[in-house]
Amino acid sequence: MLVLSRHRDESIMIGDDVMITIVDIRGDKVRLGIDAPQEIPVHRQEVYEAIKRENQKSSRLGPSDTKDLGK
Repeated sequence: MLVLSRHRDESIMIGDDVMITIVDIRGDKVRLGIDAPQEIPVHRQEVYEAIKRENQKSSRLGPSDTKDLGK
């Protein structure tokens, strides 16, 4: 893991397309602004993990599990 120190209004580039900017620092909270192309999904970790779980769960569904969808 790369650890960097940044001040408010300073940024970090990831590749050529993703820029992370320190928007605000209050106590033990840091607010980040993320500028990324629309085709790159950006989620908080807990949201990403929930999406991943739901995708795994739905990939295990069989045809009979989805027969009533859309009614």
